[in-house]
Amino acid sequence: MGELDGRVAIVTGAGRGLGRAHALLLAAEGACVVVNDVDRAVDGSGPPDPTPGGQRLDDAPGQAVVSERRRSADRVVEEIRAAGGKAIASTVDVADWSAGEQLVAEAVDTFGDLHVVVNNAGVLRDRALVNMSEEDFDVVLDVDLKGHVVPTRFAAAYWRSQVKAGRTVHASVVNTVSTSGLVGNPGQSHYGAAKAGVAAFTLICAQELAHYGVRVNAISPAARTRMTDTSPGLAKLFAPPGEPGMFDRWDPANVSPLVVYLASKRCEVTGRVLAVQGGTIQLFEPWTLGATVETAGRWSIDEIAEVLPGLAG
Repeated sequence: MGELDGRVAIVTGAGRGLGRAHALLLAAEGACVVVNDVDRAVDGSGPPDPTPGGQRLDDAPGQAVVSERRRSADRVVEEIRAAGGKAIASTVDVADWSAGEQLVAEAVDTFGDLHVVVNNAGVLRDRALVNMSEEDFDVVLDVDLKGHVVPTRFAAAYWRSQVKAGRTVHASVVNTVSTSGLVGNPGQSHYGAAKAGVAAFTLICAQELAHYGVRVNAISPAARTRMTDTSPGLAKLFAPPGEPGMFDRWDPANVSPLVVYLASKRCEVTGRVLAVQGGTIQLFEPWTLGATVETAGRWSIDEIAEVLPGLAG
């Protein structure tokens, strides 16, 4: 018996890296998986999908012309099927409102239900704020924040409809954040803003969707991906160990067991952000009130000037 037998999962950005590792383990644990990936470059650039509506390869007209975008999701599907699992490929853009609705509908139409959404798709464009273009900002916020909101919104609507129809729902959303949005990182103000937004989105969704039987959590993974491979100085740091048999603490597959547990029916955790790297899991605490100073009545500017350096120092 697999941990996820009978469950249906969507994984975005699942063509490689963390998303691929998640999709493979979800399927190995019994889930039917919708493998979603548009196969763009790390910075979000890339040619538009050559087939309309994000159709799967086996449905696409003109199959002689097959893009790399198409093959990425299909390769993961082939891996899952070769191992005896069930999966289909999807190449819809998760930041597009109608495409997000289509993604959820395809999961339900193909496998009969939906229980898990793993929002993993993301892009990265490192820019100092003074060098950032409007396009840089828009692309990053579109994929890294809106790309989490859209699939979750339509999955939530589906789960609400199930509850209203008298069915019991045990569903899970797993979002992906980053330390850039939780503790900050120079050169990633837009990326960090998006990921901080995902963290807040996670906490609010956990509260809103609890009465529909939906748990919402986020992970902050540290693993070797295309993003680390293209970031100055990180490729060497995140490289696999040089000696055979050594534990590869940067292997994306190290993150996936946590995703599977959060996706499982036996998990009761919700509204949490969890850092995971190698063999370590840590709980991120949300913003909390710290030291306090008070005065009787309204503060004067001079009083603030006297006490604030000590409070914020």
